Amino acid sequence: MNVYDFTVKTRNGEEKSLSDYKGKVLLIVNTATGCGFTPQYEALEELYKEFGPQGFEILDFPCNQFGNQAPGNDEEIHTFCTGRFGITFPQFAKVDVNGENAIPLFQWLTENTKFDGFGKSPMAFILSGVVKKTDKDYKNNGKIKWNFTKFLIDREGEIVARFEPTDMKKLKQAIQASL
Repeated sequence: MNVYDFTVKTRNGEEKSLSDYKGKVLLIVNTATGCGFTPQYEALEELYKEFGPQGFEILDFPCNQFGNQAPGNDEEIHTFCTGRFGITFPQFAKVDVNGENAIPLFQWLTENTKFDGFGKSPMAFILSGVVKKTDKDYKNNGKIKWNFTKFLIDREGEIVARFEPTDMKKLKQAIQASL
């Protein structure tokens, strides 16, 4: 099984096979519009502009499971992201990424990656405290911990790496290596 085996819903409610992205390097991200990490949209758009011509795609999945930080409908979220951050990469329908209502794509991503920590920044310390309140065993499971968790997928549809929201530094290098 790889990423191409999944179908997801576009923000317009249509089914989209991820096999349409065969041969491309993908970054799959769960996002939110009202999060402290929301400004990462700007950095993501920069990566998309830089690497898109080389076969790189960002697939944005808004999610309201972490602090209710994506409360709008799909159109409101899209309008916010394009207006505020000028995003041009594909944005899909709002989804659940954890729990019984998680879409199969994110079930697969979380079952096939592990959480390696938030790092050592002040934000990492804060986020660890917040996450621990809802998931006492958060360090030992693959569940998504917060908004802006990223999964890098190679041109063959296989998972290359998982990046927590506090880890943007290594992302660009990993994308370049995958291209």
